[in-house]
Amino acid sequence: MPESGHRHKHTRAVVNRLSRIEGHVRSIKAMVEEGRDCSDILVQIAAVRSAVGQVGRVVLEDHVESCLLTAAADGTADEVWVDLQKAFGVFLKN
Repeated sequence: MPESGHRHKHTRAVVNRLSRIEGHVRSIKAMVEEGRDCSDILVQIAAVRSAVGQVGRVVLEDHVESCLLTAAADGTADEVWVDLQKAFGVFLKN
């Protein structure tokens, strides 16, 4: 499995999306602390869940494009495939 230093095609986009999600979560926390309407908070939580799912899909696409293709060329595809199957199990469970 690729170690640190391995760059994916969409690394910057993933980091940017995660930063936006982080800010959105802080905003939701502030809404709760301010006693805002539960319906408004739930709508914002749904937006964060959607954003996390979208970033997960980008990471998955990057993994297939970068890691699996590289592993196939390096002869380590079986190991990477097993790791991907485990990750799928966890990712799709939620």
